[in-house]
Amino acid sequence: MSQNIYDDPSFFESYSQLARSLKGLAGAPEWPALRALLPDVKDLRVVDLGCGFGWFCRWARKNDAAHVLGLDLSEKMLTRAKAETSGDAITYQQADLERLVLPEGAFDLAFSSLAIHYVEELEPLLATVHRGLTPGGWFVFSIEHPIFMASRQPEWMTGPEGHRTWPVDSYQLEGKRTTHWLAEEVVKYHRTLGTTLNALLEQGFTLRHIEEWGPTDAQLSAHPELAEERDRPMFLLVSAQR
Repeated sequence: MSQNIYDDPSFFESYSQLARSLKGLAGAPEWPALRALLPDVKDLRVVDLGCGFGWFCRWARKNDAAHVLGLDLSEKMLTRAKAETSGDAITYQQADLERLVLPEGAFDLAFSSLAIHYVEELEPLLATVHRGLTPGGWFVFSIEHPIFMASRQPEWMTGPEGHRTWPVDSYQLEGKRTTHWLAEEVVKYHRTLGTTLNALLEQGFTLRHIEEWGPTDAQLSAHPELAEERDRPMFLLVSAQR
């Protein structure tokens, strides 16, 4: 079973104060790039894997998705999502992505934002998503970039000339990473870029777009603090099709 860190009261309180928690999709700098990878969601049946507060679920419905199923392991996340959602075209359910079951061919789009790196066994999840999509259905997701995740001490260092540098070590050593982010002992799973993309191909997906996200000039002008995201990629965005 996946670690349910989001139901830890201290973690949940800290997470709730993040920009992406307070402002939703508008507070996620990678959202414009991720949105560009999505098909037109009008009349689509959508599943959101790791839906959190339900921001994407509500966006999809606002853009005329036929029905949206939001799945998350965290009861606290789902409680907030349900409280902020109206209408019966969005359904929320508790689910562990490690043990995910989806009806065959039930969805036209599977979406996931920054959740899959918490999953230890990637292949079973991808197989389930593939079966759950209609032929031609889309799988669009973001994860922490392998370069960001690989290091045993993922934090900025000062180089010999005083410049900022990001350590990349143990890159080929895949598996569990325990980090300190908003709480102690947060567990994620590092995989190389090749492992992630080849796993998609092996399950029968066709890759449509791969993006190692970085801020645009316009984003940097508005938010100079994003400059460090050009020194190393933090997010990997993937669009694939069944």
